Amino acid sequence: MFEKKPWQKFYHETQKNLEYPRVTMYEAVMRTVEKLPDRTAYDYMDHEVTYKQFAAQINSIANALAALGMKKGDRITIAMPTCPQAIICFYAANKLGVVANMVHPLSTAKEIEFYVNISKSTVALCLTEHFDKFNAVKDSTPLKTIILTGLNDPLPDSPKPELPGPVEGLRIESWKNLMNGPFPPAPKAEMGTDEMAAILYSGGTTGQPKGIMLSNYNFITQGTMAFTFRTPPLRVQPIIMVAGLPIFHGIGLGSCCNGVFMDGGTSVFIPVFTPDTVADTVARKRANVITAVPTFYDALARSPVFQNADLSCLQITTCGADTLPRTVKQRFEETVRRQGGTAQLLEGYGLTEAVTGMMVTPMDAYREASVGVPFPDTLCKVVRIGTHEEVPPGQEGELCIHGPQVMMGYLDNPEETAKTLQKHEDGRIWLHTGDIFTMDEDGYFFFRLRLKRMIKSSGMNVYPAQVEAVLYQHPDVRDACVIGIPDESQVERVKAFVVLKDNTREGPDMANALIDHCRENLIKWSCPRDVEFRDSLPLTRVGKIAYVELEKEEIERLRSEGKFTGGK
Repeated sequence: MFEKKPWQKFYHETQKNLEYPRVTMYEAVMRTVEKLPDRTAYDYMDHEVTYKQFAAQINSIANALAALGMKKGDRITIAMPTCPQAIICFYAANKLGVVANMVHPLSTAKEIEFYVNISKSTVALCLTEHFDKFNAVKDSTPLKTIILTGLNDPLPDSPKPELPGPVEGLRIESWKNLMNGPFPPAPKAEMGTDEMAAILYSGGTTGQPKGIMLSNYNFITQGTMAFTFRTPPLRVQPIIMVAGLPIFHGIGLGSCCNGVFMDGGTSVFIPVFTPDTVADTVARKRANVITAVPTFYDALARSPVFQNADLSCLQITTCGADTLPRTVKQRFEETVRRQGGTAQLLEGYGLTEAVTGMMVTPMDAYREASVGVPFPDTLCKVVRIGTHEEVPPGQEGELCIHGPQVMMGYLDNPEETAKTLQKHEDGRIWLHTGDIFTMDEDGYFFFRLRLKRMIKSSGMNVYPAQVEAVLYQHPDVRDACVIGIPDESQVERVKAFVVLKDNTREGPDMANALIDHCRENLIKWSCPRDVEFRDSLPLTRVGKIAYVELEKEEIERLRSEGKFTGGK
């Protein structure tokens, strides 16, 4: 599809010349139904559902949504954990040409108001216990119908749900009632593969989150790339995926669900994603694929359940969304090997603006500190910041991506879309990621930092990820996060937040030891001036260390002490 690139030498024959069906996601799943009707599509709380049964469930809810008046071009907000109702509703909406607006189920009423208004959703699916938050915003949003469900609703013989009393101006429906019907059969909408299928959201680290418009084709191509990019001798059939990552995030929806269903595999839905539940799932379900964030793998390796499980089934483990410390990789792989498995923990990189992962370390060609090479049919280049000029291998710059998985744009935000999707001199549209990378001569890419995260200290650039990597090398450090805080003489001062393996060792001596450790490995202006010990570090909703929360805490502390009056 594209000109010759250095990383293509790492592709196997099955990873070249991929073909992408020009279909919707509903149609892609139905193709799998035709080929593998009796294979298990998903497993939820030990309740297995075949592809044929899955198709019937999708069509039943599509009939119900159509009976509620939903039609092509409408929007439905799905505020659910990873469970069957959410995925069934997602594909049912897709059948009707309805756009799925995917949001965190624990969103506040104010956040729900924002998500519903920006998406113009008229219908929402949520857990019964979250009804009050939706009810609170009914008068300030276009919301007309709420579908309520409980986590046990998909299970046989689950009790009949209790619904709230009538609410003026709001229709309240039960998921179980809608599933049981009967409703007139709803025809499949004439929806194109390039039309918008879902709205996901950026992290919102500054200002309001941005709605990311993703088409059917974005999901189809990303799923095909990701599930083809495996070394043939290690390819497992069928995939049994531990599906616990949130479906309001690209990796949960795109990789743990849609990509698996396109590949004919099984998703084991885990609504509460904890190390012990994942360990139990791998052991009992013989799951062979996990994808998660580095902090989760660290916790998983420490889980007594995981440490004592039979892991001989585990073949593919990938991580992204944050930097993978070498100590975490080593600890996890040692545990897997000790328990009979062969899986390597392979670091990758992706972003929701390209659905999810778009590069990963090849299974047979690990390279220290690299996030790997691009997926087939994906072009990547590193450009000088603020330009379209590609830099030579080894030089830092902003990563840009071109490929069929790249988003349509930001919802109702043409200014941000124009900044992020730029036409270069080659005539292609490139996604400017805002992330600093380097590429080596072989086409391996190395993540350095988020462009907005760079610390300016005494006129020098400090890369938090680099400092954190050094801190992780210290034998007493479990977790670390580095931020810049305002400083009159240095503009910004480097501060480290550290979680020790043994918190009884906290104190000035350990802080000085960590600073000395950094001085041995880093240039002086990159070294922390302060170390604060914590029992834990805040996490984002997808499990990344929430450095923005630490920055906010420090700003508020400095303000309260009268040491900062700026607007950061």
